Amino acid sequence: MDAVAAATTISETAEWATLDAHFAEVRGQHLRDLFASDPTRATELSLEVDGLYLDYSKNRLTQETIRLLVALAERAGLRQHIAAMFAGETINVTEQRAVLHVALRAPESESILLDGTDVVPEVHRVRRKMAAFADRIRSDEWKGHTGKPIRNVVNIGIGGSDLGPHMAYTALQDYSDRWRTFHYVSNVDATQLWESLRDCEPDETLFIVCSKTFTTLETLANARSARDWLLERLDDEAAVKKHFVAVSSNAEEVRKFGIDPANVFEMWDWVGGRYSLDSAIGLSLMIAIGPGRFGEMLAGFHAIDEHFRTAPFERNLPVLLALIGIWYIDFFGAETQAILPYSQYLERFPAYLQQLDMESDGKSVDLDGKPVSYATGPIVWGQPGTNGQHAFYQLIHQGTRLVPCDFIGFAQPNHAIGEHQNLLLANFLAQPEALAFGKTREQVVSEGVAEEQVAARVFEGNHPSNTILATKLTPYTLGQLVALYEHKVFTQGTIWNIDSFDQWGVELGKMLAQGIIPELEADSEPELHHDPSTNALIRRCRGLMPDDTSFQRSES
Repeated sequence: MDAVAAATTISETAEWATLDAHFAEVRGQHLRDLFASDPTRATELSLEVDGLYLDYSKNRLTQETIRLLVALAERAGLRQHIAAMFAGETINVTEQRAVLHVALRAPESESILLDGTDVVPEVHRVRRKMAAFADRIRSDEWKGHTGKPIRNVVNIGIGGSDLGPHMAYTALQDYSDRWRTFHYVSNVDATQLWESLRDCEPDETLFIVCSKTFTTLETLANARSARDWLLERLDDEAAVKKHFVAVSSNAEEVRKFGIDPANVFEMWDWVGGRYSLDSAIGLSLMIAIGPGRFGEMLAGFHAIDEHFRTAPFERNLPVLLALIGIWYIDFFGAETQAILPYSQYLERFPAYLQQLDMESDGKSVDLDGKPVSYATGPIVWGQPGTNGQHAFYQLIHQGTRLVPCDFIGFAQPNHAIGEHQNLLLANFLAQPEALAFGKTREQVVSEGVAEEQVAARVFEGNHPSNTILATKLTPYTLGQLVALYEHKVFTQGTIWNIDSFDQWGVELGKMLAQGIIPELEADSEPELHHDPSTNALIRRCRGLMPDDTSFQRSES
């Protein structure tokens, strides 16, 4: 942490202490009173950037809170860390890598150096290769092994290689090629692969295998079973080259699999999986929406990148979201963050942000290898409104937990049917209002509610939220939203002095699973050396397993 002495954690700084004292002063204030005492609050605590409008006035803070939080960011050296990322410095310290997902959406006219080499030309070379391939699929020029065009695209990956393209395809389905079907397979549970292939014809199906190393256990298991499914029906090894392509940096392993080296789309070690949507990992999305729309999405990313890089912190969308999050996590003690998009197309956006945030900032050790003494990343969850209103909003409104919420909405619908958009928008606007201001006992009594029911119908209010409003969900807007949260997460990680770009916590369970696989497959009872619980569970699973566990397709 550049601006904080090595022996001092961020929670030991004067800026943190000042915030703590300020918290003691404002923690008991109600949003009703904050609005009543400041007629300009809604105007002062809102910001519009490139068509994205953020209203953060319904948060339990004041302009002084923002000033103090900005001072904390400055003490943490945030501006220097932003510059270091864009300059290609090694900010992923535990893996000794640069972090340059911003290069994936940089215009060809820009230059971003890594060890003295401009990476932007290479990014655009791969993007042109993606575009040429996508156009061949979309125009039916590319034919399968029997001469038929591709009608089904199956993306095989896991983590960011699945969550990113799957989320974006769902979000932009309105812009996609509806003549083709798109499936996303990530779970090693064979059910997902079986269901995805159930209605596919092998000679009309293209598989995109996404794995940077081409060694990921779950991805390779699904890819091999998909290849077996294809060859069982087409009975010709040559068919693999017409029905499989790869996104990987391991050309040798891809070749061994049987994929034509000409159909490998490169990745780089400076792109983390959860930041890879706008790389070749997005190939399935480019096939779905076309290279032009994909470019519009990248332009949305880049617009927020430049805003994040240059805007003052007090007028910087990602920084403001990050600082507000730190206010609740580290001072109010909030443990979760609800993401509530009022668009069915964004149904997978909360799941995408779960990985982005929780894998990035779910850390308990700082960059110096020391345990942190403060809370870091929140538990991220949510689903589209208005569904959530009839599920978990009860807890947010009247439960015992503080749940900061991000409401995301769009003024214009993708599909105008009757009064649906007005109903959707009305709910989108009403929920933050209800959370903030609630309903007093006096109001409930004035409605003639029986005394024995009054307490149950009182809404305390004072529940915080951000409201993010855009005109319409488009590829450009989606790019803006993803970049907004990417940089929010990076900002919080910087202030907490943790590495937002490694994910060692993913590895232990995978390593242990590698040892259990042969124990499950052994012909005779294996000698087990796990804890007593795991040993007993392995024996029980062996006793219940069928004799044949190979991939099978039901004829039903």
